[in-house]
Amino acid sequence: MTEPTRAVTAPTRAEYCVIACAEAWRGDGEVLASPMGLIPSVGARLARLTFAPDLLLTDGEATLVRPDGTAEGWLPYRQHLAWVTGGRRHVMMGASQIDRFGNQNISCVGDWERPKRQLLGVRGAPVNTLNNPTSYWIPRHSRRVFVERVDMVCGVGYDRAAGARHHRIPRVVSDLGVFDFATPGRSMRLASLHPGVTVEQVREATGFELTVPDEVPPTREPTAEELRLIREVVDPAGTRAREVAS
Repeated sequence: MTEPTRAVTAPTRAEYCVIACAEAWRGDGEVLASPMGLIPSVGARLARLTFAPDLLLTDGEATLVRPDGTAEGWLPYRQHLAWVTGGRRHVMMGASQIDRFGNQNISCVGDWERPKRQLLGVRGAPVNTLNNPTSYWIPRHSRRVFVERVDMVCGVGYDRAAGARHHRIPRVVSDLGVFDFATPGRSMRLASLHPGVTVEQVREATGFELTVPDEVPPTREPTAEELRLIREVVDPAGTRAREVAS
């Protein structure tokens, strides 16, 4: 007897976000992926399993790992620093605030002298953004995050990079869509919309004027094989739904 064919349920919003994050590493070749956050981590592993087989993954310390987490190499700290400062790493960070030019804030909200809220601190954001490509993942798109001007610059945007050799912001992914900086003035542009999201919703949730093309394409749909990998191999526990609800 043949086994009955299982119906494949439609992709969730979280799975579209996984695909959008994975696409950030398309064409990068042999670089170190440094995803920060649950959905970017699922996306990086999916990219490695599909269209980016040369992508290097790490356990966050000193071991290079396969998508299943088993060791495949050793990354000494000295070599890690050489990659970080030489453009051979692509980071996907979070942002408490981000502005139209891609300046990012993860340090504090409010005036530096008397901040309303203390956050993570600057950490490695300046080094990341000036020395290797940096994308961003924002699970809750709102005017509190997409602001006219960040309260403190941690990650460096296009208006402040001053021709830094390896500065590049390939994309910003949120729970509403995908954004890039493919404009003459390097200001943020709406590149795609996740299913069920409208341009008006994105504009309403953004605290600055976005560049919006006359026709905004939908975010790429995951293939049947990508859905299988996400659901059965990379994230069988469904933890992606913790960041973006269906």
